[in-house]
Amino acid sequence: MDLRIMGLDSPLFSTLQHMMDVAEHDSDKSFNAPTRTYVRDAKAMAATPADVKEYPNSYVFIIDMPGLKSGDIKVQVEDDNVLLISGERKRDEEKEGAKYVRMERRVGKFMRKFVLPENANTNAISAICQDGVLTVTVEKMPPPEPKKPKTIEVKIA
Repeated sequence: MDLRIMGLDSPLFSTLQHMMDVAEHDSDKSFNAPTRTYVRDAKAMAATPADVKEYPNSYVFIIDMPGLKSGDIKVQVEDDNVLLISGERKRDEEKEGAKYVRMERRVGKFMRKFVLPENANTNAISAICQDGVLTVTVEKMPPPEPKKPKTIEVKIA
């Protein structure tokens, strides 16, 4: 809304007009634009496909990690129930006289988060990377034993 149209040309009104215009433009950016961290994490998660299997005694997460060493991969538990698998694939160092003609393999950070079910035992997690495949096994907690009904003796008065 332009206050000058209504005959309000004073410096106070022009300052208010400027503040309203700035607020309008800033609000569009802050509410609609995702943060850099969100975009980075979303790209890292989208580029890291995983298979998840449920067995009678465990959950197994399988992720392809070709060419990575165990030091490049981190497996963590956040907030007591979120499994976080992350790391970074670095570009090979170029040798003198060699240059890339085509570069298709993905480099950079990767990450996946999985919310674990209530019966997941976060104290019994193992991770093995073999032949470029990371397998993370989360053991299940044993089911609670069913409560037996309590028998109360009836006394005759």
